[in-house]
Amino acid sequence: MTYASDFVCADQADVADIAVVGAGPAGMAAAAAAARTGQRVVVLDQGFGEGGQIWRHAPGTPPAHDARSWIGRLVGSTAARRFHTSVVDLRRTESGFVLDAEQGTSPLCVQATRVVLATGARELMLPFPGWTLPGVMGVGGAQALLKMGTSVVGKRVVIAGSGPLLLPVAASLANAGAQLLLVAEQADFGVVARFGVSLWRRPSLLMQAARYRARFVSARYATGTWVSEAVGSSDVQRVTVTDGRRTETLECDLLCVGHGLVPSTELARVAGCAVSHGKVVVNAQQETSVSGVYCAGEPTGIGGADLALVEGEIAGLSAAGRGADAVRLFAERNALRRTALTMEAAFAPRAELRGVCRSDTIVCRCEDVPLGAIDPAWSSRQAKLYTRAGMGSCQGRVCGAALEFHFGWTPDTVRPPIEPVLLSTLVGRR
Repeated sequence: MTYASDFVCADQADVADIAVVGAGPAGMAAAAAAARTGQRVVVLDQGFGEGGQIWRHAPGTPPAHDARSWIGRLVGSTAARRFHTSVVDLRRTESGFVLDAEQGTSPLCVQATRVVLATGARELMLPFPGWTLPGVMGVGGAQALLKMGTSVVGKRVVIAGSGPLLLPVAASLANAGAQLLLVAEQADFGVVARFGVSLWRRPSLLMQAARYRARFVSARYATGTWVSEAVGSSDVQRVTVTDGRRTETLECDLLCVGHGLVPSTELARVAGCAVSHGKVVVNAQQETSVSGVYCAGEPTGIGGADLALVEGEIAGLSAAGRGADAVRLFAERNALRRTALTMEAAFAPRAELRGVCRSDTIVCRCEDVPLGAIDPAWSSRQAKLYTRAGMGSCQGRVCGAALEFHFGWTPDTVRPPIEPVLLSTLVGRR
């Protein structure tokens, strides 16, 4: 989406050669690479510090070992960093781009010649009976709470869903004193085994997985198994899992469920960037279909920190006009992308997960919309108009991907502001 080319900021403004949205691995690598070339760089992130969700750490505590060197590169660079900042719009001007943002409770406007989008991803939450109970949370959400110091000592925990993230979260919960009862991977054993064999060129990943598994060796790890129901009065008390033939019910205090990640493409879509199969389309230089806008990390396809770092460095160098210097990274990026595509296929949610919902199962929890209120013949726009599904405070970030999985809908249009903001922030725009 484009706006008037004579737009100027009407409030507090930053001026930069390159604006980087997101301070996770991709954003840090992009900003550090661009800053090395002498460009004026500003980094905008919703969090309280560098690292993003994957390398989140509590204030005053050291980051994970893998994150330290990259955080050091960004902190030691000339890039300006703006945290507690939500970017809500991105528009083209005659000289570049304007990003509308809210920093804390104050409006912030950033003018930049080029932009790197490193907006990350969010969890894919697929509804099932009881998923809205207190004590049921995303796998990534549980990881974030642990990193912020939440105590799980003695709590009976079940982890379920799909993908490699289950392993480190299970290991962290066990290490934090939780009584881990079961880790249920919905992908079948043969699929998981074939994916493991496909990693023979990257033995470090296999060793890492083995180390994680060793940390919760007393808990069962079941493949081809998924949650069919959670039950409780005021909070979750037990969970039923199934392999499609048999069911088992476990008493638990905490249920962590996640079926992978969904690329966060809203800002790219607002800017008019092409998106295909839920991923921002980029060329070899990580440039989108909008000239001057680059994208790296999870918005271009879920691939983990290693791929995000490489893509971020390529995007930063390319945005700084040093695309030739980025060519040396292409082979590594392409190899990591192949692994990511193999992982995506291996851990894709199985069709049986659509069958666990009943007609009274809430599918849009912001607006309390049950599955039975939605006609499969509708489009996502009709579902919004008739039931308000996707119109709540999360703006479809939770239910949108779930309803797409259930009904095959394509995402509806995105309009600014893409995040909830104060009216004073909107009034400051002109």
